[in-house]
Amino acid sequence: MRTRYSSVQILLHWLVFVLVVLTYTTMDIKGCFAKGTPLRELLALTHYSLGFCVLFLMCIRLFVRGMYVTPPVKPALPRWQHYFSGGAQILIYLMFLSLPVMGILSQYYGGHDWTMFNILMPKSVFPDLPLQKLLKTLHEWLANAGYYLIGLHTLAALWHHYRRRDNTLIRMLPSRK
Repeated sequence: MRTRYSSVQILLHWLVFVLVVLTYTTMDIKGCFAKGTPLRELLALTHYSLGFCVLFLMCIRLFVRGMYVTPPVKPALPRWQHYFSGGAQILIYLMFLSLPVMGILSQYYGGHDWTMFNILMPKSVFPDLPLQKLLKTLHEWLANAGYYLIGLHTLAALWHHYRRRDNTLIRMLPSRK
């Protein structure tokens, strides 16, 4: 039985992590520049493109996850921790699948031209500004909640490693050969 995640799963995990950090960073930095400035527009384009990359890789992660058995935590977790951990993982997957979808739909229903990877994206023939505003609000709220969920995920991994001294964190670290 495997004691670690597969190298593909580990690569995808850390690749998504880097993309999520960059996606959040572009949005945070974008707010420092006036609307309509070229740098702000470049940061928005980068944010949309990175967000799509997160969505794409999360879909691949789901597919790959189904191909491998999850390595067990040793020593085994109490039942309540096992369920809590599974619930947190589901929330993380749902968050990083739904955030890009909401962002894309928000742009689509906005009725204005927008690009991703410098490619003009489709827009709704019948813009729906109330729906666009709702999607954007949900996207922003969920993104802000993401800071806490990512923080909780990180703290849990560190707690398991340093306090509980199990293999939770080790299972997802790149191997040292």
